[in-house]
Parts: sequence; C-alpha cells; structure tokens
Amino acid sequence: MSMLGAILTPHPPVLLPEVGNGREREISATEDAMRAAAAEVARWAPEVLIVASPHTILYGDYFHIAPGSGAAGSMAAFGTPQVRIEARYDEALRKEIIRRAERAGLQAGTLGQRDPDLDHGVLIPLYFLRKAGVNCPILRMGLSGFSALDHYRLGQCVAEAVEALGRRAVFVASGDLSHKLKADGPYGFAPEGPVFDKAVTKTMASGNFLEFLTMDPSLCERAAECGLRSFQIMAGALDGLAIQPRLLSHEGTFGVGYGVALFPVTGHDDARRYAAACEQNRKERLAARRAKEDPWVRLARLSLETFVLQGHSLQALPEGLPAELTEQTAGAFVSLHKDGRLRGCIGTIFPTWENTAMEIVQNAISAGTRDPRFPPVRAGELDELEYSVDVLGKPEPVDSPARLDPKQYGVIVSCGRKRGLLLPDLDGVDTVEQQLEIARQKGRIGEDEPYTIQRFKVVRHA
Repeated sequence: MSMLGAILTPHPPVLLPEVGNGREREISATEDAMRAAAAEVARWAPEVLIVASPHTILYGDYFHIAPGSGAAGSMAAFGTPQVRIEARYDEALRKEIIRRAERAGLQAGTLGQRDPDLDHGVLIPLYFLRKAGVNCPILRMGLSGFSALDHYRLGQCVAEAVEALGRRAVFVASGDLSHKLKADGPYGFAPEGPVFDKAVTKTMASGNFLEFLTMDPSLCERAAECGLRSFQIMAGALDGLAIQPRLLSHEGTFGVGYGVALFPVTGHDDARRYAAACEQNRKERLAARRAKEDPWVRLARLSLETFVLQGHSLQALPEGLPAELTEQTAGAFVSLHKDGRLRGCIGTIFPTWENTAMEIVQNAISAGTRDPRFPPVRAGELDELEYSVDVLGKPEPVDSPARLDPKQYGVIVSCGRKRGLLLPDLDGVDTVEQQLEIARQKGRIGEDEPYTIQRFKVVRHA
C-alpha cells in the first residue's frame, strides 16, 4: 500500500515549548495528541511526507508546489530562531504529481515562489515528527482559490503519483480550525466558529470526507477557518482507501480550534470515492440557488452571460421587470462568488444610468470583466457563479463612528478626491473599526490622513 495514511494537525506556534514558555501546557491535550500522532507515523516508516499548508504561498488560480532540492525554516518570527528544521524534497515525486495534475486539467507547478523557507504550517508538524524519528524527505504544497473538488482531485493526483513511484507515503494536512471561538481570542467570536469546529471534528471522527467537501462556504468564511482546503487535498489522497479514523484531540483554549486526527490506511474501499458525490452536491446547490433568484439577480446574470457568450451587452431589457427596476434610479453593486469566494465586485455609489435596471446591466458586466483583482470571467465559469445585487440608498454624513453598524450600514470614507466604500453585512467584517480600516485602504487613504464618513443602507438581492 503506497499511501500508508494521513495525519491532520494544527500549527499554533505556542504549542512548541521553546515558543510557549509554559503556555503550551494550556493546550496539553493538543501537545499529547501531536506526540501520539507522530509516534504512530514513525511506526508506519514512511519514505516521504506530503505536507499541505495554508501558509505556503497561495494563489487563487494555481496550486504551488515548492521547487528545489530542499529547504529550511525556523521559528525566528516567533522569537526562537534556534528552532530550525531542514528538509529534503522528493523531486521525482514532485515532477510526477505535476505531470498528473496537468493531465487532469489542474493548474499546478513550481512557479511563483516568493519565500523558499519552510513556513510554520510545515515546521510545527515536522517538529513533532522529527522528534519521533521521522526524517524522510518531504513534498510541500500550498492551497488555492479553486473549488473543493479541485483540491480533492489534486489529492487524487498525489496518490496516483505515489503509487506510480512505489513510495511509502503519509499525507500531513496542516491546518487550524475556526479562528473565532472566543470573544477574548485574537480574532473575536462568531456563532459560526463553534458550529464549524463541531462539524469538522465530527468528520475527523467518522472519516466521512464528503462532509469536508460540501460544507457551506458562507459558514466557513464567517468561522474564519484555516485548514479546510488542506483537509480536502488529504481526502483526495485517501480516495478509495479504507481507513480507521481516530480523532485524538480538539481544543479551543485560545479562541482558535486545534484538532489532531489520525487516518491509517487498512485496505481498499470503493465506497470512499467522493468526487462524483461532491460534484453532484455542487450542481444541486447552484441549481437551488438559481431557482430562487429574483428579477434583480436574474438581470445581472443575463447581462454578464450575454456579454461573455455573445460579445455584446443586452440590446434591450427583458420584458416584465418590476417598476422599481425600470422607473427608479439608484446606485448598485453586483458581486460574483465562485466556490464561496469573491470572483468580482463592481458598483456605483450614485445612479449613472436612466434606471436601476441599466445600472445593474452595466455593473454586472464590469464585475465580471473589469474588476482589476481578478481575470475576466470565462464562458466555462458562468454556470458556477453566484450573484448578489446591492441597491444603495442615499448616503448620509455621520459625525461619529458610533453611528455606524457594519451589519446594517455600508460606509464611505472620503479624503479630498480619494474615496473608499464598503458594503454592509460582509463575511469577516464584524466591527466598525474593521469596516473603516478596509474602506480607508480601498480608498488609498493614509493612516494619518483625515477623512469624512458617510453611511448608507442597501437592499440586498441574492
């Protein structure tokens, strides 16, 4: 059996005694579980570790696999440069994974390296594995903005490459869980945080990896999760294999979820092939959402699809639109999401067209083709997009941040000709301070520059 199994590990720097200086005892269950998992892997005697880390370079449209013959890293960023690890890379395995990924239509390779050093998402599991006597080469890969299914398919390519080269391999899925478990934690509290951790640890215990692939993207975003995509690649690496799942520990002492699990492989099990079920779930979710779209959202979709497929904007508005669209004017923002992540967002603060319908028509095209943060939407993506339309109320000045509420009001900050806008009720924006900071950055307004504040309400169509 080439894939011997997998371990799922957190990566809090405080877990290392050299960094924690005693605080690691507050998460002693995690430390004990990491040592137990590392000892178990040592008994498996792997020839290579494939490590997926959220802190290795991440691209929206590319899976980065670390190049070169090896790398080193230290915990210097956490005050302990003496904690240093060197690792050799399995170059032949890397080449085979990339070859198979390309053949599967995945964008993966060694391009775009920014920092060759091992990141702490790799260093911390390696720290425990090395102490247990696991000194084999590794292969290090990052995550991407691709879908859950694409992460799973990359894992399948890993397993195929391991099998083709006859390696005894262990997959190391590095990732914390929710970052929003406690109000006094470093990231605050969100109700979705404990919900996410409960769902993920249930999956760790059951081994039903389909649940890793079908979690609600909005829940994941609001929970500020870290490692789910690492877990999805791991699930693909264990595709079709029987496992004995063991959830060793779960803690949230510091407001961040730390889970440790072991998945030793015991044989083959064709019932544990989840790609088809994942794709079917995605299609059903998108179809259900599309069936609920109101005229505002349907108009945005029609506009962008017409432009991408036919090369021109709508020649005429569709019949039967509500009077609110054809007889009123308003600024409007159109937002596009794909696989739960932003794919484009463009809008107007004040009306610039003869009615709200035309405002939406034009802004949908701009969101899909002119947002400088993203490449233009391709025809093959259209069925995967989720749309929302925010129709803006009239902005009003406010004299104090105390009159803001990021869930109820959007905000506009202005300094001379520089202006930044942020819509209300966005995932991950929970405080007025966050809202103002993001709006200021969007407007390229310096920290020390004075600015005025306006607030506005929106009617959101999704």
